[in-house]
Amino acid sequence: MKVGFIGLGIMGTPMALHLANAGHALFVKTRSKVPEAIASSSATVCDSAEDVARQAEVVFLMVPDTPDVEAVLFGEHGVAAGLRAGADGVRKVVVDMSSISPMATKSFAQKINALGADYVDAPVSGGEVGAKAASLTIMCGADEAVFQRVLPLLQLMGKNITLVGGNGDGQTTKVANQIIVALNIAAVSEALLFASKAGADPAKVRQALMGGFAASRILEVHGERMIKRTFNPGFRIKLHQKDLNLALQGAREIGVALPQTAGAAQLMQALAANGGGDLDHSALVKALELMAGHEVSKG
Repeated sequence: MKVGFIGLGIMGTPMALHLANAGHALFVKTRSKVPEAIASSSATVCDSAEDVARQAEVVFLMVPDTPDVEAVLFGEHGVAAGLRAGADGVRKVVVDMSSISPMATKSFAQKINALGADYVDAPVSGGEVGAKAASLTIMCGADEAVFQRVLPLLQLMGKNITLVGGNGDGQTTKVANQIIVALNIAAVSEALLFASKAGADPAKVRQALMGGFAASRILEVHGERMIKRTFNPGFRIKLHQKDLNLALQGAREIGVALPQTAGAAQLMQALAANGGGDLDHSALVKALELMAGHEVSKG
């Protein structure tokens, strides 16, 4: 299949490579320098998103935020222009794997449908590790027939792939995921900070907790990062901030209170204000450490 991929960052690069390595003809576009792994692959580098859409049957997007998706789709030389140019009779599909506003997603899908193409919102969870291992969780919003058409491609990038409902429902699920992840990171941060300042070895505390009801992937992976101080980004604070802002914006629109989400968002804001926006989201612990005047030690 002829496949397009727009957005070759930490996540997008390995995801695109899985498609190329499976033998699909890959057409790519990114706003920064093309990664060496892509440049040395069989992928064709295109000059614009329009060119990608003109060449490909299915176009994947993996960009940071709602305005980025809108620009890639509908800006000058965007995907929409390439969809209009399609004259081979094949109904093209746009698959947005970014994490963006559910409400905007519904609007984008309607505009793409009006051009005679289909739309899937398919945000992911699993971070850089999941992207490299092709083990991402993928949450989809689409018509059933369109989902089935792109499913073999999604299976090259992920393991747990669910059609949640129509357009926008995939993004709603991702926002819910980000709420749970943020609150778990905050909980692990508070627990390890408490244990460390109380004089216990946080590494051994974590080891003990991993055998009980408090065990979680966050405690396992991010708890270790907090103790070892390895905050190189798998998923940046500023991106998780963006997702929590989407949650709070959506909550206002539907009249729901999310007090714990608001608290986690404030911790991320505090860290970003202190220069930590590009750190991994496990570095949320550093915001609490600033307030406590104590750093979780290696034990």
